[in-house]
Amino acid sequence: MPNLKDLKNRIESVKNTRKITKAMQMVAAAKLRRAQDAAEASRPYSERFNTVLASLTASVGSSESAPILLRGTGKQDVHLLIVMTAERGLCGGFNSNIAKLARSHAAKLKQDGKRVKIITVGKKGRDALKRDLGEYFVEHIDLSEFKSIKYVNAHVIAKGLLTRFDDSEYDVATIFLFKICKCGEPNSYCPANNSCNL
Repeated sequence: MPNLKDLKNRIESVKNTRKITKAMQMVAAAKLRRAQDAAEASRPYSERFNTVLASLTASVGSSESAPILLRGTGKQDVHLLIVMTAERGLCGGFNSNIAKLARSHAAKLKQDGKRVKIITVGKKGRDALKRDLGEYFVEHIDLSEFKSIKYVNAHVIAKGLLTRFDDSEYDVATIFLFKICKCGEPNSYCPANNSCNL
């Protein structure tokens, strides 16, 4: 049976652990805030880019002379799910909501008789989906060696996805990521999936 001194030491240890955890949460919140500011700054560019791309796709229609990436394959048999989560950190809801959305989408696709392939970007998504959907994994992109993600990293990922499309490995790509919502509240986040029928 522990004596009084052991109990006091244990209480002090728990208090110290609580302080360390609180400090780690504050660091994670600061990093998330910087990422949120960067995302907000790029929003007008990305919205305009999406408008231009949608307009271009609509004007091309199903013309045979148009690039296949714009007109699509016309099939929806093979779905590629790109699940983008964090590599590390104290962001439980951030990662689990993305994994939950991807898991439910994969289940719906399998129920509809579609083939599913999964690419994970970030260790947390891979770990969350490995047990249930591990057999559908075709690639994992590890970004743990990078302190911050740059355009070059995104370019490498996009190039790999385009190569897979050119090799007819999938018909529809769906990206699962965390999107900062414009809800008026400063910390409103929602998991999002963006589907692209190619």
